Amino acid sequence: MKHRVSLLKFALLSVSILITACSEPVAQEAAQAPAEVGVIVAAATPTSVATELPGRLEPYREAEVRARVAGIVTARLYEEGQDVTRGAALFQIDPAPLQAAYDSEAANLARAQANLSAAADKLRRYADLVSDRAISERDHAESVAQERQARAEVALARANLQSARLKLGYARVTSPIDGRARRALVTEGALVGEGQATPLTMVQQIDPIYVNFAQPAAEVMRLQKQIRAGTLQGVSPDQVRVRLLLPDGSEYGRGGTLSFEDLAVDPGTDNVTMRALFDNPDRDLLPGMYVRVRLEQAINRDTYLVPRDALLRNAEGAHVLAAGKEGELRQVAVEAHRLQGPNWIVTQGLEGGERIVVENAAQLAAGQKIKPVERPAPGAQARQPAPGQQG
Repeated sequence: MKHRVSLLKFALLSVSILITACSEPVAQEAAQAPAEVGVIVAAATPTSVATELPGRLEPYREAEVRARVAGIVTARLYEEGQDVTRGAALFQIDPAPLQAAYDSEAANLARAQANLSAAADKLRRYADLVSDRAISERDHAESVAQERQARAEVALARANLQSARLKLGYARVTSPIDGRARRALVTEGALVGEGQATPLTMVQQIDPIYVNFAQPAAEVMRLQKQIRAGTLQGVSPDQVRVRLLLPDGSEYGRGGTLSFEDLAVDPGTDNVTMRALFDNPDRDLLPGMYVRVRLEQAINRDTYLVPRDALLRNAEGAHVLAAGKEGELRQVAVEAHRLQGPNWIVTQGLEGGERIVVENAAQLAAGQKIKPVERPAPGAQARQPAPGQQG
């Protein structure tokens, strides 16, 4: 019985050794097989040529509200920082002296009109008498002059009354534009308009709002040369895209339009002055704010989009890993200085058709072999023809 058990153990041990000996080559072969790695096929994708420039926000319209008549401020009629409409009352200047002046000019006009009535009646009577030679020509001429003088005095009195009416109206200081009224520069009881037009406050229209910025003249010339040479495709001024980067680094949600580009270079700064216009319905943009302006002035058709993690950098510069026909990796030096969403924009180094590693690129090296598995390329959907344009 013991002999039969020993034979059984020997048989089992032999089978185990045989299985182990057969599995070792299979495991080694599996370990040496190239790993599957995702790749994309490089294809040219048109991208915009953008420049970032510093800028300052400026109101679309700005009006300095001043006192146009002399007097004492009796009331401020608005809340500081309030949105006001054109014609809205902002301050009240004591109208009593102005009302008295108006009443005085009204009395002067009534007196002048009475004098004119008497002079006109005298002229009519003298006109009848001079024809009968009852009065001299000299007396008649004097009556004509008196009537004309009385008429002129009525016109002068009427003009003075109109001036007094305007001054009385100026006692109620109103906003000349729609906008936001800033803080008051005077308080109740202040004497204003004495000898000069005293500033009272400022009203600014900030929807829409301007951003002023400047581009170096050398950069403008270089861009124009590239467009003329055909390297870049130009964009008409009304189609130039303008974006804003806010002080916290975020991008403003609304695009702007280029509204002004100077035709001359500022000799002091060697820059070309520009201005863009942005809608600002929520008043997120405030005058005087420092921003970055992203100006898209041309299109480069010979660029490639590469996912952020696929681009590697070392002391020699930026590069990607490209798989050859047999799956062997090689290093391709590229130039990429700007991101578009999650992708780098590669401007030099790729010719199209390269199979670029996009998965675990940092863990691989040139010379290794992989099994390339093609993934959708960035921008592939954008390159598809629009509905109705196929074939």
